[in-house]
Amino acid sequence: MNMEEKVKYHFFSSLLTFFMCFCVCAAYTEPLKSQTLILRNLPNPPTLSWPESTTLGSDSEPDPDTISVNVHHIDALSLNKTPSQLFHFRLQRDAARVKSLSSLAALNQTRPTTSGSGFSSSVISGLAQGSGEYFTRLGVGTPPKYVYMVLDTGSDVVWLQCKPCAKCYSQTDEIFDPSKSSSFAGISCSSPLCRSLDSPGCSMKSSNCQYQVFYGDGRSLRRFSMETLTFRRAQVPRVALGCGHDNEGLFVGAAGLLGLGRGGLSFPTQAGTRFNNKFSYCLTDRTASAKPSSIVFGDSAVSRTARFTPIINNPKLDTFYYLELLGISVGGAPVRGISASLFRLDSTGNGGVIIDSGTSVTRLTRPAYVALRDAFRVGASHLKRAPEFSLFDTCYDLSGISEVKVPTVVMHFRGADVSFPAANYLIPVDNSGRFCFAFAGTMSGLSIIGNIQQQGFRVVFDLAGSRVGFAPRGCA
Repeated sequence: MNMEEKVKYHFFSSLLTFFMCFCVCAAYTEPLKSQTLILRNLPNPPTLSWPESTTLGSDSEPDPDTISVNVHHIDALSLNKTPSQLFHFRLQRDAARVKSLSSLAALNQTRPTTSGSGFSSSVISGLAQGSGEYFTRLGVGTPPKYVYMVLDTGSDVVWLQCKPCAKCYSQTDEIFDPSKSSSFAGISCSSPLCRSLDSPGCSMKSSNCQYQVFYGDGRSLRRFSMETLTFRRAQVPRVALGCGHDNEGLFVGAAGLLGLGRGGLSFPTQAGTRFNNKFSYCLTDRTASAKPSSIVFGDSAVSRTARFTPIINNPKLDTFYYLELLGISVGGAPVRGISASLFRLDSTGNGGVIIDSGTSVTRLTRPAYVALRDAFRVGASHLKRAPEFSLFDTCYDLSGISEVKVPTVVMHFRGADVSFPAANYLIPVDNSGRFCFAFAGTMSGLSIIGNIQQQGFRVVFDLAGSRVGFAPRGCA
């Protein structure tokens, strides 16, 4: 090999080495260790301006196989409250809901396992669970009467307050009157739909199907009926729902609830054929954006950028969306002491992790939370500590600062790593510059992924594929 050939050989060899190194380096991205948090105050009470659905959207005909509607936080229905008061009430509702969900999960461990294609083993209405946090506006009946309905992935049934009302809580709109709807129809006690309920009742006066709703200190009956629901201009006929004449709860002005759980009476299951068993929502960060949140039913609900994790089946309780959480990273490193075994759903229905639209603050089993909290404290040791606040035991005094660096937090689900924006886990708790780590521990075996952590993601529920997906920056 002459000198010229040697030069060429070394040149191309060096060039090949460079490109190989470039490709390897490009393929490997070091986990992000920190990110910037832009500091904002508690959100002001939102102004709710919501015209009747006949004027919503464009003038074009809606796609019959897709529904997309705006969603607002329940604070919009709370009048004359300060940001601090609204946050206080939110934490109160949250504590009540987590207690109820945990009790429900524990109670169902003793229930016999159901089989076949029947409906949920128990009608979970949401009313005893401390309400939900987000609502939409839809039409009920023919002609449609527009009301606010809470959206709840932890509930199995659609229901609303109905006239005549023996005991009803205060709601923003007039209470629905079934006698004025041409599409309202009772469900007979002999119908297969009624017999599929776990504990159906029968009205001796009308021979209409009823079901029981249990509260902490009593119970009430609801009339099981069929009715048409209208989303913008899209009608969904023959939806089985509960008509409540004796109600109580923490529903802050909403007329009732649209159950989005996995049970057979939930709206996604009932309308599954039309919408291909798919829906998604995106909850905006209200401290940073005035844009409303949204929910979509149909194939358009599935984001192309979503990363999916399988839904885990709990044979004892088919309402909730159980996911397999394998671990958590803080500052780019796996948290020691957190393993998949802390979140495992066992054969008795104990444990597990659910994703829930109606819980605000994520709850983790106590050992997992302590390990996560301690890892975050180490990564945020440069920040000035502040006193605890309510359920939050890790808080910081960030007054007089516009932005700070905080360690990253990533949840590792099977098949999907979910990296949270900083605003999803270090949140303002007052308007004096105190920010707290927005996770909490629970002595229950049930861990819950709350809506604060879900903000900004399009969360996709693909029931046909038995999977849940997360698409970052999904509210655009």
